Amino acid sequence: MYLIKVIFLLCLIICLSVLSCNYYKNSEPVFADKLKITKIDSIKIRPALSKLERNLIKMNLKNVKDLLPELIIELKYSTDDNFIGFNVYGDLTDAYLQDECIEKLVIAYNILQEELPGYTFIIYDAARPLSVQRIMWDSLYVHESRKHWYVAHPDKGSIHNYGMAVDITIACPEGKPLDMGTEFDYFGELAFPRFTQKFLEEGKLTQEQADNRILLINIMERAGFTVARTEWWHFDASSFVYAKEKYQIIE
Repeated sequence: MYLIKVIFLLCLIICLSVLSCNYYKNSEPVFADKLKITKIDSIKIRPALSKLERNLIKMNLKNVKDLLPELIIELKYSTDDNFIGFNVYGDLTDAYLQDECIEKLVIAYNILQEELPGYTFIIYDAARPLSVQRIMWDSLYVHESRKHWYVAHPDKGSIHNYGMAVDITIACPEGKPLDMGTEFDYFGELAFPRFTQKFLEEGKLTQEQADNRILLINIMERAGFTVARTEWWHFDASSFVYAKEKYQIIE
């Protein structure tokens, strides 16, 4: 009788072990219905702010993308694709401007949407440190008497150095910039806004190029900007005197 009980208990233990193994083998992992795991490659990790960007934020300049995420930011001086030929902004990838400059840019963007829905702006340059202004001045190889036509003397400063100017163009919905007749940072009379009609009549600008340039200037001026005398892409949000009186220069 005792032997039968022992055998029965052993069989019971074996059955329970088998059932237990099958249960854990076939059951779902614990908490599987509660945990949501995000793959690390799908997370956008923002790199640490550069020294220049920290300085811009410290001086109360604002990131343009915070109000206008639809804009394309392509800072030429954060690349080698500029008249200097090398990167002077380091890791900076965002455009910073004063609040009132961005407010006018928002107006310009809304006008652009009325004129050409789905189009956007590309920003090539925005707030610029005075240290970069010095590098630009020293790197510009044009006659000394005409140097100030294209780059403000660092002893005086540029309105870019106060965050109240933007270098900008229009892009189609695919992100391609419209043809304005010259590249950005073209140093020559062909880039002069006031000569647009003259060069159109001479055949140096096509009707499309002239129309694109006139469209950009018209939109920006309606928003309160003023186009530069020698650069179709450069727009001031105020006078230089106003910017200098109200804002601190970016060193």
